[in-house]
Amino acid sequence: MHELTGFQRDALYVIASHGDPHGLAIKEGLEEYYDTNVHHGRLYPNLDTLVEEGMVEKGDRDERTNYYTLTERGEHALKVRREWEERLIDL
Repeated sequence: MHELTGFQRDALYVIASHGDPHGLAIKEGLEEYYDTNVHHGRLYPNLDTLVEEGMVEKGDRDERTNYYTLTERGEHALKVRREWEERLIDL
């Protein structure tokens, strides 16, 4: 997970929380967190990087819509990150 940007890491969290979301659902989830517009030119290249890194799989929902799902590697990365955060922060 340490090789990912914060934006890519946050996209993993959004994907995990939405099951197998399509790109626009991921965009909306990120916009809610960042409280700003996330442009397609930022979103999709980062999703492609997550696919290339083996963290996310991309599939076709229909001719125009793709869905994204976490791989085992992506799930493991989130688990390791959460464990690290819990060790550091005692709320």
